[in-house]
Amino acid sequence: MKLLILSDSHGWSDELKAVADKHRQEVDAIIHCGDSELPRDDRALEGMNIVRGNCDFGVDFPEDFIKTVGDFNVYVTHGHLYNVKMSYVSLTYRAEEVGAQLVCFGHSHVATSFQENGIVFVNPGSLRLPRNRKEQTYCLAYVRDDQIELTFLDRDGHEVTDLQRTYLR
Repeated sequence: MKLLILSDSHGWSDELKAVADKHRQEVDAIIHCGDSELPRDDRALEGMNIVRGNCDFGVDFPEDFIKTVGDFNVYVTHGHLYNVKMSYVSLTYRAEEVGAQLVCFGHSHVATSFQENGIVFVNPGSLRLPRNRKEQTYCLAYVRDDQIELTFLDRDGHEVTDLQRTYLR
């Protein structure tokens, strides 16, 4: 399974659509971790699985969801309800509660990934307003039988090599 993971595009429609269209044919699902600041019917969100962020002011998106593919569970949330700018503890508890193997979140605009208690967590960074680095980033996650490989890219599709990680499942 291959996932395109984006977050925090903050009103960008054309730029978001360009990234999604670049990968649409090669991925099994597109996940947006919130703060799109776009209405559900915006053409950029076509075919995306999306959650509501703290800057999304409608009721068009759920607070979170679980996407199950076979026996693999992906939990998606924006992260503001779990205070991810301060700590990941609440988010790790929630991931364990829902039986997630992969957690996708945003909110902090900081591209990162880590593994805790066998669960892989990924924040793709911000497509529009990155923090702690200059690159506007998103992530491709390759889920295989024995590993999860994360490839972070900048908005132009160039790999951001210092963020690349492979985690054993």
